Amino acid sequence: MQTKDFYFDLPQELIAQKPSGVRGDDKLMELGRITGEVTHHKMADLPDLIESGTLMIFNNSKVRRSRCYAIKESSGRETEFMFLNQMSVDGTTWNTMVRGAKKVKVGGTYRFKDGSVGTILENPENEGTEFRTIQFPFRVEEKWFEVNGHIPLPPYIKREDDDTDSERYQTIYAKETGSSACPTAGLHFTEPMLERLKNKGIDLAWVTLHVGLGTFLPVRAENIEEHKMHEEAYSISEEVAEKINKAKKEGRPILAVGTTSVRTLESAADENGFVKAGSSSTHIFMYPGYKFKVVDQMFTNFHTPESTLIMLVSAFSSRENILNAYKIAVGNKYRFFSYGDAMLIK
Repeated sequence: MQTKDFYFDLPQELIAQKPSGVRGDDKLMELGRITGEVTHHKMADLPDLIESGTLMIFNNSKVRRSRCYAIKESSGRETEFMFLNQMSVDGTTWNTMVRGAKKVKVGGTYRFKDGSVGTILENPENEGTEFRTIQFPFRVEEKWFEVNGHIPLPPYIKREDDDTDSERYQTIYAKETGSSACPTAGLHFTEPMLERLKNKGIDLAWVTLHVGLGTFLPVRAENIEEHKMHEEAYSISEEVAEKINKAKKEGRPILAVGTTSVRTLESAADENGFVKAGSSSTHIFMYPGYKFKVVDQMFTNFHTPESTLIMLVSAFSSRENILNAYKIAVGNKYRFFSYGDAMLIK
């Protein structure tokens, strides 16, 4: 299957540059997973669209202020680093994605906002990529990111982050810090909405998957089967695993909120759809032909053309259904991507 098979035309003005004025005040499209039938709603209608007894799974990962700027000491040039994950037990060494990585050489030193200096280490896996390994003479903790970092807005948002993003580019239930991008399907949910869902008899549970930029990197291979996903860390508690497995045994629907929740559940599942508690990492890549073992329904945003995310939702429904739904969304001026509108596939 070709990457170009997942292309669609999207007017630039439909790429949401800011969140809606009020959290949760968004459009919601319902898509029939099998039929492809499309109906239009508002986010406020969601509890009426989900049957009582459904188990909804959310990702509670919290976005780190992971976009950091530093001055190259030898030239005075500013360089942007996106901190992805810790590479050493002592917390001194990190994997980063660097803008203009070709100019970032082994041994180079970079001074950050607070005066701390990091050194680029040799890592054969980084050759020819946008990734670089950086080491500090101290443990890099979350307070360092609070001082030096910015909210990691995706590149299709053509502005600098501001105070609004500190709140709105974070789910209300974010708990476990570690993501380099927000699990954005969750941005639509408010405390009153969660209460309405529970009052409807819908069960809620949380897993953790720390979103790495591997999820969002472009698919550069012409044939999608040749694309390699970067690993992302996830965890599922014993209590949540029991909830999921109980719902499977009882035949109750499992609704994953966001592609990151989907990736977590499917990665932790055995061939019968029962999940194992614990912490691990995944580079699972789902595209048409993949057989879902756990997830029955999905709540998600509208995704970028030719991305692994549009391939995932196409695997869940079908490429034809998704591309037709996206065409309808464009015609109805839905807002796309991280700060955009939502889709329920069931």
